[in-house]
Amino acid sequence: MVVWTVANQKGGVGKTTSTISLAGLLAEEGYRVLLVDTDPHASLSYYFGIESEDLDLSVYDLFLQVSTKEQIMQGLCPTHYENIDILPATMGLATLDRSLGNKGGMGLVLKKAIQKIADEYDYVLIDCPPILGVLMVNALAACERIIVPVQTEFLALKGLDRMMKTLEIMQGEQSEVFKYTIVPTMFDKRTKASLMTYRRLQELYGDAVWPGVIPIDTNFRNASVEQKVPSDYAAASRGIVAYSNLLKHLVYLKSVSK
Repeated sequence: MVVWTVANQKGGVGKTTSTISLAGLLAEEGYRVLLVDTDPHASLSYYFGIESEDLDLSVYDLFLQVSTKEQIMQGLCPTHYENIDILPATMGLATLDRSLGNKGGMGLVLKKAIQKIADEYDYVLIDCPPILGVLMVNALAACERIIVPVQTEFLALKGLDRMMKTLEIMQGEQSEVFKYTIVPTMFDKRTKASLMTYRRLQELYGDAVWPGVIPIDTNFRNASVEQKVPSDYAAASRGIVAYSNLLKHLVYLKSVSK
C-alpha cells in the first residue's frame, strides 16, 4: 500500500483538487483507493455528496475510540466510484488540538489506523487542512511522500516557505527522511506572475519541484458541481492531462526510491 499526503499551510492552492484528480486516475487504472479527509471543513467528503455530520464514524473517532480494523472499516464510506472509498471528516476535528494536542502518542494515530487496513487498498491519499496541528502532524507521519501543491503566484511562495520549515522541524522527530514533491498549480502562461513564480520555485527547490505544471482549467470546478472526478468529467482536458503526467512522475519516484 502506498500512502501520499497532500499538504500545504496555505489554503486555496489546489490540495483537494489534486487529491481527487489523482484518486480518479488511480481508480481508472484499477487500483483500490482510500481517501482520508482530515480537514474539518470536509470539502473532500462533500465533494462526493457525503454529509459526514450525519455519520456514526469519521476520522475524528480514530482519535477517541476507534482502534480495530473492523471498526475502521465500518467508518469508511463508498463513493459512486467502485474503486474509491473515503474516510470522512467532521467539524469535530477542529477541536482536536484543544482537547488532545498535549496528550502523548497523538502523532501516529492515523498511521497506525491505516496500517491496520493496509491489505484493503493499493493507495491512500490524505487531504490536509492548511493549519499546522495534530491533524497535519498525523498526515505527514503517516505517508511515504508528501505532495505540496503551490499556486503559481508570489504570495504562495511565503506559504511554501512555512511548509518547508514545518517539515524541517518535524524531520528532527522522524527516523525516515521526508520525501516531498512540490507541484505548481493554477498556472496561467499568459501572466508574468505565473512565469516568474514557476522559475522562482525551480531556483529555490530544484529537483523537488515537479517539472510540469497544473494549468488553470474550469473543468475542475465544473466536475465538482457534478460530483465527478475530473478524469471522468473531462478526460481529455488540459488539467487532467497534466495530472496524468504528475501521476506518472510520482509512480516513477516510488519505483526508484525502493
